Amino acid sequence: MTRLILVRHGESQVTVKRLVGGPRSCVGLSDLGRVQAERLRDRWAAHSEIEADAVYASHYPRARETGDIVLPALGHAEIVIEAGFGEHDPGPICDGLSYDEFERRFGDPDWENDPHGETFPGGESIAAFQLRVGDAVRGLIERHPGGRIVVFCHGGVIDTVLRQSLRTSGTGIFEIWTKNTSITEVELVKPGRWRLIRYNDAAHLAGLPASTNAH
Repeated sequence: MTRLILVRHGESQVTVKRLVGGPRSCVGLSDLGRVQAERLRDRWAAHSEIEADAVYASHYPRARETGDIVLPALGHAEIVIEAGFGEHDPGPICDGLSYDEFERRFGDPDWENDPHGETFPGGESIAAFQLRVGDAVRGLIERHPGGRIVVFCHGGVIDTVLRQSLRTSGTGIFEIWTKNTSITEVELVKPGRWRLIRYNDAAHLAGLPASTNAH
């Protein structure tokens, strides 16, 4: 049975600066984000919790940097970069805008209803994003049948994988809040049927502040 171990990246600099952080403006982790990734690395180094057959990361610097920090605990020499696991792309118009400027110019988009609608002007629709993530997951299943694959990715990617694996609506219905460097696992029991093993396991963050801006 193929198992996906999904790790959300550590806290990013764009989050601390309250920017719409697409692939053009992302510059990696905050100081706290690096500590979060080090905590996960140390957890996995101390306990043989994960035996990975392959390790992947999205092309965003915050996901790649998280993976690079944690990688020594997984016993792999390299991370495969897979752009299909990148976060919902806001497009060149919105990428790098402050949250306040985005709201001033475009208001509060409707994230709950039409997945084909325009949420980021000039950017990726929710439907296109979810199709891309689904294709990336299918690619892993085809390349690593029966394997255990660690993927350093994003909150939106994890939300999409859960929606698709649990066969729920593409928008609305539920709301989750995936913590930085938390672990989520799903297992393909048989074609078309997934089992949720765990969600949002962030025990290694005990004692750390919730965010830089919470200081």
